[in-house]
Amino acid sequence: MNSLEQAEDLKAFERRLTEYIHCLQPATGRWRMLLIVVSVCTATGAWNWLIDPETQKVSFFTSLWNHPFFTISCITLIGLFFAGIHKRVVAPSIIAARCRTVLAEYNMSCDDFRTSSHAHNKCTPPPRPHHLFHHHHCPPPPPH
Repeated sequence: MNSLEQAEDLKAFERRLTEYIHCLQPATGRWRMLLIVVSVCTATGAWNWLIDPETQKVSFFTSLWNHPFFTISCITLIGLFFAGIHKRVVAPSIIAARCRTVLAEYNMSCDDFRTSSHAHNKCTPPPRPHHLFHHHHCPPPPPH
């Protein structure tokens, strides 16, 4: 593979990676906002649960029953973590880190990659077949 083909491949890879991460941003933002809201609700409920003088006088389950806001918030937070929200809020970072790892095997970095692809502005990415990507706005998720 000559250097012109390599530059084209790098440029196509950068565009595809940028497109994919850009499409993840709205969903990632919503997951982060949901996590923040549920965390604040859980912390607020926990504070009210702990400062309630009745909490020390009754059994643990009765105290949870007396504080449904905390109980529901806590169960929701635990459910979100079991559903994988901790991975969804950092998905773009995970993808970027994995790309850095793969590029490092070829003695490249994301910074070198961007510099080298932008240095060859006359290069265009190879045309990609339309049938591979059926989504109009967002690319398909990476395989697990």
